[in-house]
Amino acid sequence: MSDAEFRVAGARPDPDALLQMVQAEGERSARGKLRVYFGASAGVGKTFAMLTAARAAAQQGTDVVIGIVETHGRAETEALISGIERLAMKDVPYRERVLKEFDLDAALARHPSLILVDELAHSNAPGSRHPKRWQDIQELQGAGIDVWTTVNVQHLDSLNEAVGGITGIRVWETVPDTVFDSADEVVLVDLPADELLRRMKEGKVYLPEQARHAARNFFRKGNLIALRELALRRTADRVDDDVRAWRQAQAVQAVWRTREAVLACIGSGDDAEQVVKSARRLAGQLDCDWHVVTIATPRLAPPSAAGKARLQAAMHLAEELGARTETLAGNDMVQAVVGYVRRHNLTKVVIGRAPADWRRGGASLAERARSLLALALSPFVSAPAWLFGRRSFADALAIGCPEVDIIRVAADTTRADIRPRHAAQEAEPGEPQPGATRKDYAWAVVWCACATMLSALAFPWFDVVNIAMLFLAAVVGVALRHGRGPAALASVLAVAAFDFFFVPPRLSFAVSDVQYLLTFLVMLSVGLVIGQLTAGLREQARLAVQREEDARTLYELARELSGALMPDQIVSIGSRFLRAAFDASSAFFLVSPQGRLLPPVSDASQHDATVRTDSIDRILAEWVFTHGQPAGTGTHTLPGSTVLYLPLKAPMQTRGVLAVEPAASRAFAQPALRRQVDVFCTLIAIAIERLHYVEVAQQALLSMESERLRSSLLAAVSHDLRTPLTSLIGMAETLQRGSPPLAPAVDQMVSAMLEQARRMRTMVVNLLDMARLQGPDVRVTKEWQSVEELVGASLASMREALAGHRVVVADLSAVPLVECDAVLIDRVLCNLLENAAKYTRAGTEIRIAAAVAQDDIRISVEDDGPGVPTGKERQIFEKFTRGERESATAGVGLGLAVCEAIMLAHGGRIWVEPAHRPDLPVGAHGRAGARFTIALPRGNPPALEPEPADA
Repeated sequence: MSDAEFRVAGARPDPDALLQMVQAEGERSARGKLRVYFGASAGVGKTFAMLTAARAAAQQGTDVVIGIVETHGRAETEALISGIERLAMKDVPYRERVLKEFDLDAALARHPSLILVDELAHSNAPGSRHPKRWQDIQELQGAGIDVWTTVNVQHLDSLNEAVGGITGIRVWETVPDTVFDSADEVVLVDLPADELLRRMKEGKVYLPEQARHAARNFFRKGNLIALRELALRRTADRVDDDVRAWRQAQAVQAVWRTREAVLACIGSGDDAEQVVKSARRLAGQLDCDWHVVTIATPRLAPPSAAGKARLQAAMHLAEELGARTETLAGNDMVQAVVGYVRRHNLTKVVIGRAPADWRRGGASLAERARSLLALALSPFVSAPAWLFGRRSFADALAIGCPEVDIIRVAADTTRADIRPRHAAQEAEPGEPQPGATRKDYAWAVVWCACATMLSALAFPWFDVVNIAMLFLAAVVGVALRHGRGPAALASVLAVAAFDFFFVPPRLSFAVSDVQYLLTFLVMLSVGLVIGQLTAGLREQARLAVQREEDARTLYELARELSGALMPDQIVSIGSRFLRAAFDASSAFFLVSPQGRLLPPVSDASQHDATVRTDSIDRILAEWVFTHGQPAGTGTHTLPGSTVLYLPLKAPMQTRGVLAVEPAASRAFAQPALRRQVDVFCTLIAIAIERLHYVEVAQQALLSMESERLRSSLLAAVSHDLRTPLTSLIGMAETLQRGSPPLAPAVDQMVSAMLEQARRMRTMVVNLLDMARLQGPDVRVTKEWQSVEELVGASLASMREALAGHRVVVADLSAVPLVECDAVLIDRVLCNLLENAAKYTRAGTEIRIAAAVAQDDIRISVEDDGPGVPTGKERQIFEKFTRGERESATAGVGLGLAVCEAIMLAHGGRIWVEPAHRPDLPVGAHGRAGARFTIALPRGNPPALEPEPADA
């Protein structure tokens, strides 16, 4: 068995992953299974395939019930329904019609093993429990019922816009992709475009008239071909997810070439950017996902500053081009890449042509030790060929993962510094090696000197073999304290000191016994390996501490931001954390209630955390806020600026701009720091948005409480005024009818008093009605009423108010019955008539008419008054609003508000428009007359029995 086969066979799944998988499987087993029959368009046979499979399941003993199936008049589909139990539809009244909808409660009560619910994207009628049918299906699944349904590609949220662009027709009934992706099974029902068009011509898709209309618009051959491609691609994505889930569940390690995917491996070499671009082109040609990784392995020498900059630039380029980037950690580059390839089921690996020079950290630990061993033995023995051979990274990766394609990009021949492979350049002369310093190398010499002195003291009592252990201990100490380079130097010095001072002949590098050569070789190799491993663990521990510190910083930032109650506190917390984490100054551009950027603010308590005023570009901040894109240092928009401008993007909208000025130039060009500051920015934006909605909630609560208090006050005051007003009206009427008759002057005063009292009573009644209609316990008792009787009752009530006007009533006998609360609608008509009489001159005409529209019945009251001012057509329906701000006409502006509240309670509406009487002079507001119209839903009125003929 090969090494690769052994790794596959011996792989063990993660116990935590197994536990999560078992828990998820338990949750799935308790829910009903969902099967979706998926097609490119209507007519491909989704419902037919579903019914065919349902009949087969019923014959095998499954309890199958049809919840709802849309056959669209297709005879072959209707034939499949016979023999399967079918639930009765539920009647849902909507406006003037009664709609037939799926009865969810009946399905839950029946609780079959399998239920068929057609058209997943259907919108339920208003008044149903759920607005969407897919929500009904989720409730059925929660009850443990298996569901089969159908859906077309244009109804998926992610593809709806694409289909609209192809066909020119946008459907509004959509299904979230999460519902489709969570289905346990997706069955693709496919049909070629020519076959579908033939079926349409034969009348097997739509009725003849619908088919002709569809063929001219949606069902064109080009549209059908494009929709078919979308459906096939979406199904392929779904199947790819299923394959990936199966591989994870079964702990499959081998790569399955079910779908192409590209991985680019880059390092700090000169060709990193070229590898990224080549991988991007290859992924674009294959139309597949692509990944970019770099491997952080223990190195004898860390990369130079220029190498780090090249690697960061390449990773940043990959992120901009849309790749998924990741930094892998491990002692073996090949094993790290193989593990990543198998986890993500990648099929192609793209690498560069730069040689894996172990002095630059490119070779694995085994290769370095092998090279050292071959170098040490070469003067004395003839080592085997494999010992001197040096396997390239591409060869090692091909052996470790033979099921993937290894692609090496071409060298950049336009570069002037390209050298042949045997002449690869070393580090530039004089370039300082990062990491270890001269002081660390000096300490390596000191450690070796101390080990030599300690060994000299112990030499009379210890054997030479034990003395070697003291030198190895010194090498470990150097690796722990000073890094890789000093550890390598300590290994060489330890071997030299051991040979010179303790191996016979002493004080000489000559060796009397050839066996000591093996001792030297083992000491050197073990010293180098131990030093390398120890330094590698030290580096990994440092990275782990850094990551833990970053995570703790984010946690503390989120915790403190969650307790902030004012924008100034958010600014202070954000500035403090940005200063501590990035050594950066900051300023915040917040947003005004009008949606404009305010002047920058910063933490006043920390002057060193404030961005310099001369470095802030407000115009650039406005651009960032408008476009929602970062700008400044480390970006492609004005990268020469020293300040980074980031939009404070919250889930709902952008809440401002954060300006950050790092102390180090171009610090945010590093992808790791840039990602971290983006996370900081997101947390701050969410905190600002939370404060916004807290303020909105407080204002809404205050408004609700104020409205409730005002309604309660109005109800109390108007109720207390009602009784004395009634008494006052009664006494005035008694005085008028008394005997002997009153004197003319006294009678006139009593009449005026009676008129004012009645007007006051009308205001009190409006107050009571307004308070009652705004209460939570308002009840509307609807019955079928005659419009003619409603208008007649209102005219009778307003006889005295309309005495000075001529009222013209149109023929209302042909208007059907309307379902309403007669008392409340009478109140609306009385208010409109009173309003018309109040604001028009005596002797003018008031007209009442009614008409039947498509969805409602409309009653209008039209006058010849001055009309409603332009722009106030909706304002006059607000409480305490009058047509004229200063007017001698009595009233408090509640009549129309009461009318609108009553109409809303009936599910209707009210509006005003000009009367458009050309025979009248134009009023002060530029309009002649006003027409107030109320609209009530038509519904389905009962049939009227004919009146019996006279005998």
